[in-house]
Amino acid sequence: MLLTRFFLPVLKENPKEAEIISHIYMLRAGMIQQSASGIYSWLPLGKIVLEKITEICRQEMIKSGANEILMPTLQSAEIWKESGRYEDYGKEMLRIKDRNNRNLLYGPTNEELVTEIFRTHVKSYKELPLNLFHIQWKFRDELRPRFGVMRGREFLMKDAYSFDVDYKSSIDSYNKMFMAYMQLFKKMGLKAIPMKADTGPIGGDLSHEFIIIADTGESEVYVEKELLNFEGSFASINYNDDLQEEVNKFTSFYAATEEKHNPSNISDVNNNLIKARGIEVGHIFHFGQKYSLPMKANISDTIGNNIPVFMGSYGVGLSRLVGAVIEANHDDKGIIWPKEITPWDYNIINLKSGDDECEKICLNLYKIMNKNSLKVLYDDTDERAGTKLARADLIGLPYQIIIGPKGIKDQLYDVKFRKSGDISRLSYDELLNFVQTN
Repeated sequence: MLLTRFFLPVLKENPKEAEIISHIYMLRAGMIQQSASGIYSWLPLGKIVLEKITEICRQEMIKSGANEILMPTLQSAEIWKESGRYEDYGKEMLRIKDRNNRNLLYGPTNEELVTEIFRTHVKSYKELPLNLFHIQWKFRDELRPRFGVMRGREFLMKDAYSFDVDYKSSIDSYNKMFMAYMQLFKKMGLKAIPMKADTGPIGGDLSHEFIIIADTGESEVYVEKELLNFEGSFASINYNDDLQEEVNKFTSFYAATEEKHNPSNISDVNNNLIKARGIEVGHIFHFGQKYSLPMKANISDTIGNNIPVFMGSYGVGLSRLVGAVIEANHDDKGIIWPKEITPWDYNIINLKSGDDECEKICLNLYKIMNKNSLKVLYDDTDERAGTKLARADLIGLPYQIIIGPKGIKDQLYDVKFRKSGDISRLSYDELLNFVQTN
């Protein structure tokens, strides 16, 4: 991509309305623009990252055996009245009346709607287990939206819903999603810590949050040191296996958010306990027959009895993840994208626009990289060198290839590693080899 053809409205100064790093850098890097309180337009750079995160999540859901659907943003109030949540959910739910005076709502979550889909089409245990997921925008009318996409009112979410014939099978589905979450966060270059969690308005008897440790995290968490470095057996995960043993490997460690932390129960791990700050990026729930009972989502079981199906739900805040990644990967100059979700891998920077030799080297390199299907952004603007270098650090691509008159003269070109700040000086042939092997 040529920067002169890419819409990247960067800001030089920190926006006054932004309080945390991710909000500051997303505004400064031209990733988002506020439309209303807690509601944002996603500009090209932000949308590229959001789509990369979304696709990693989608592919892991499909790999785990889930089926993708798409449910609407607006839902009938009647199905929420069936479940008993219409009045209980609170002011976070945006309630609407259409022209015929029918009650609608902008979906904050989809348990009721997916249960209606299920009860319409599935009648027998022979059609189970079943997991349906979708990726859709949601709305929760937060009292005090803040921190940009980290606590907005409108947000993109992946939510999945499992359906099983009995309790044991539903726990198997829960474990499958638990491990799928560990996989998908790892594929985004993130270390997520699973922690026992409250079920809140979703309900149920079992729940885990997935937390990214970050200094600027929104809440305090308590974690055993060993869990921070524990990887599990990701290479050997088979979604057709019983995954309880793999889940146990993670849940055997102590990990709790501040509201779930109970010091009286952990005397044996106190010496290994770390207090840190964390960001929630995923939440999974097992709630059995909470929705199927009142909504009569029944199936015939193996002996012919008509029983309410067992269910679970599994959410990942995809738009929130963009902010969370930045909170965990930045310095005082800007964003540092993990390679797994970076918009481009390489940033070619021409330090002297109008210099024929510089432009020739940059353009030749750009064409070769594109021909080899490498992801590259070429800063071909006519701005000052300092402006270009500052912008490159702000948008945070993993490698900066810096071409200037001194490099042309010495026939050595600088490659800056954004994460470490280290610079290597390479000949043209070495540079070609580098971009094709990294």
